[in-house]
Amino acid sequence: MKVSVVILNWNGREMLRRFLPSVVKYSKMEGVEICVADNASDDDSCAVLEREFPDIRLIRLDQNYGFAEGYNRALQQVDATYVVLLNSDVEVTEGWLSILTDYMDKHLHVAACQPKILSQQNKSYFEYAGAAGGFIDRYGYPFCRGRIFDCLEVDNGQYDEVIPIFWASGAAFMIRLDIYRKEGGLDSRFFAHMEEIDLCWRIRSRGYEIHCVPGSVVYHVGGGTLKKENPHKTFLNFRNNLLMLYKNLPDRELTKVMRVRWYLDNLAVIVFLLKGDWKNMYAIIKARKEYHRMKHLFTTDRDDNLHYTMVGRIPERWNCCILWQAKWKRKCYFSMFKRKS
Repeated sequence: MKVSVVILNWNGREMLRRFLPSVVKYSKMEGVEICVADNASDDDSCAVLEREFPDIRLIRLDQNYGFAEGYNRALQQVDATYVVLLNSDVEVTEGWLSILTDYMDKHLHVAACQPKILSQQNKSYFEYAGAAGGFIDRYGYPFCRGRIFDCLEVDNGQYDEVIPIFWASGAAFMIRLDIYRKEGGLDSRFFAHMEEIDLCWRIRSRGYEIHCVPGSVVYHVGGGTLKKENPHKTFLNFRNNLLMLYKNLPDRELTKVMRVRWYLDNLAVIVFLLKGDWKNMYAIIKARKEYHRMKHLFTTDRDDNLHYTMVGRIPERWNCCILWQAKWKRKCYFSMFKRKS
């Protein structure tokens, strides 16, 4: 098998009915299979798949393992050169898969890539989760070409150049399966959120590249698992981001970055307090406590990551504070940022 497109599902019957037809229609290539891995849904997703999409391969998981472990277990049952992790709320377009596959075939140093991801609700805008390729700043804040925090740009073709990126979006993520397995896959302890960035950091530090290939276009609904500023999503994002920094930062940076993050995270607590948003405020406090409780579980991972690091400074990790640039200097577009090397 050349490509396996794997869609992880949990209680997503209506999303599958709405978006799976485009995946079936525009993924017709020799050596391609489409799989739905079901995380023990308690709606009738599996029955709908078997009845309405009989040609789709159904992988049944025995419980809800979340995004990370759900994909890890599903990909154990897949045999292909490339796998695409595709969200159930993604509408694909003609040629989306062949463009990615051809690019990967011709660029053997590239381990993973993503398409251009636009908003399904407003197709002229970039979408929050990935846009035209992801980066992080010095303090671990992720951002994208086309999306800085909550500021989404109109797609005018300004980011149609293929470039190396720091992370590819888990909404539409193509990766060589042998590298996915070799580098340990997604960290299941994250459950959901930040796990693809953590995997990409691991891959990038070991000498592979990750690219955005904007000639391939998909449309993403977003928020299919947890809505924006949902307190549990806030908790997972803050906790997992801190764990990711601990796992991957070089020794020379770890103490300073974590000290600055203590101030920035507490600033976020104050912002939610002033908004009267108690649930998100407590989510950040809980996330920091949970990070300290769990940190010792990642010591071996950190040692391994540092041992196998081949790239001393990753160019796609920007040496600046994106929070300062966006919130204080009001620079909301990727092209407005002044990057420090």
